[in-house]
Amino acid sequence: MSSGGAESDESIAARAKDGDRGAFDLLVKRHKDGIYRFIRRYVGQADDAYDVLQNCFVAAWSGLGRYDAARPFLPWLRTIALNKCRDFGRRQTVRRFVLSAFATERGEPSTELLEEQRSEDRAETERLAELDRVIAALPAFYKEPLLLTTVSGLSHQEAAALLETTPKAVEMRIYRARRKVIAALGRKGEG
Repeated sequence: MSSGGAESDESIAARAKDGDRGAFDLLVKRHKDGIYRFIRRYVGQADDAYDVLQNCFVAAWSGLGRYDAARPFLPWLRTIALNKCRDFGRRQTVRRFVLSAFATERGEPSTELLEEQRSEDRAETERLAELDRVIAALPAFYKEPLLLTTVSGLSHQEAAALLETTPKAVEMRIYRARRKVIAALGRKGEG
């Protein structure tokens, strides 16, 4: 068994696909930091990002039977991470809706429950935390290409392939995402 330093992700993934748990652990060790950074910026909160990261690797382990070892491993893993982030976003939307409806039934203004949830966000004062929140609030349409290129280091062409669009569309979405982030940070700095 090799040390894993020079071995390709694809050959390690092939071993993991054959049931080698140690091989999969090596893939996790190699990619968890980069995938975490992507997820963290997508969901906005560290605790949530760890949960999504765990879900991502559980899904990857469970889905290894569908992995084609002739294709690059990392884009496959990034696709899983992106889908888990999208799932998380949908669950959060449903959760906010349910909390709002519950508060209305109890005769409380729904904004109180939402404000309570937001107060945790306000406790973070570091600029990076603020940037994370602004990026997390972007619509997925803008957030996904921005994170795939800036955090995961994909080219516009690689991000376009993952998002099933064109490199020019990725470029335009990134441009607009950056403008939205700058505008949001500017408004917060004025208050």
